[in-house]
Amino acid sequence: MTRIAAVHGVLPPHRHTQRAVTDMVARTCLPEGADRRLLDRIHAHAGVRTRNTVLPLESYGRLDGFGAANDVFIDAAVDLGAEAVRGALREAGLRPTDVDLLMFTSVTGIAAPSVDARLVGRLGLRPDVKRLPVFGLGCVAGAAGVARLHDYLLGRPGHVAVLLSVELCSLTFQRDDASAANLVATALFGDGAAAAVLVGAGHPAPVDGPEVVDTRSRLYPDTQHIMGWDIRGSGFTVVLDPAVPDVVRRYLAEDVTAFLEEHGLKPKDIARWVSHPGGPKVLEAVADVLSLPEGALDITRRSLAETGNLSSSSVLHVLRDTMRQRGPEPGTPGLLMAMGPGFCCELVLLRW
Repeated sequence: MTRIAAVHGVLPPHRHTQRAVTDMVARTCLPEGADRRLLDRIHAHAGVRTRNTVLPLESYGRLDGFGAANDVFIDAAVDLGAEAVRGALREAGLRPTDVDLLMFTSVTGIAAPSVDARLVGRLGLRPDVKRLPVFGLGCVAGAAGVARLHDYLLGRPGHVAVLLSVELCSLTFQRDDASAANLVATALFGDGAAAAVLVGAGHPAPVDGPEVVDTRSRLYPDTQHIMGWDIRGSGFTVVLDPAVPDVVRRYLAEDVTAFLEEHGLKPKDIARWVSHPGGPKVLEAVADVLSLPEGALDITRRSLAETGNLSSSSVLHVLRDTMRQRGPEPGTPGLLMAMGPGFCCELVLLRW
């Protein structure tokens, strides 16, 4: 089976309490003298205590349009991406020249040449490395990236593939926008990056990480309006419908149950749940519909509290923290899952 050799997460240098971010949003998003009680309430109930941002908070009010924000994205994505990939390869005991495929995903900035292309020389990757930049999967891309690298390694079992996610969500916060969607986004999302190294079944590297057993993708009908971006002159304007938890409650249990049944498993057999954090209401919906035991999503909830929702990077941070835990017994099943624009779900069955 494909194995996950290492996952390395990184955060940008500027760390803030939730209250400090709330005050910054009040200054940059609300009209002068506006009542901020709704903003305070949304931020207080987001399940987030601290977050990291790529810029100091006082710099966000000075960002002049999409171009300026995207320039910051490119420079920072290359720096954070290099740190994440180097760390993951070091932990996997591999060299940059061992990498056969580099997949890069982000939904918070764009670049051509893509960020992965800018990293080849900087990291010392081979000039014949395969590259796959992906935009648009959003929060689901961490799980989908692991799944697609597994697909690749099934066909090339002797290869090494790396998934890099860089999400600088703070650069998408919209100034002078007091809409509920923007206020919710500013309450939940943070900045971060992560890299995962996967090796095929035929690669000689000794790997202790979990095996990827199988994957499942699901796109839900008539839900394109639920989550995404409206692209405007000011950049990426969030589309975030309050119905997201309702969609989770409607579809997730059936998908997870059917997927596990194909492998003779039930949700109660899963020892490790590696879930994208979404937000408090989404996590509540996940726990309810899957009847998860107390504590099953503790690592996910802690990730949300300490770093916020990092879009596609979050589930990789949760996977890293899960892999650092002792146990479980060899052969124990786990499930990695995330949801995102489309609206869609990605499931990855793991075996420790």
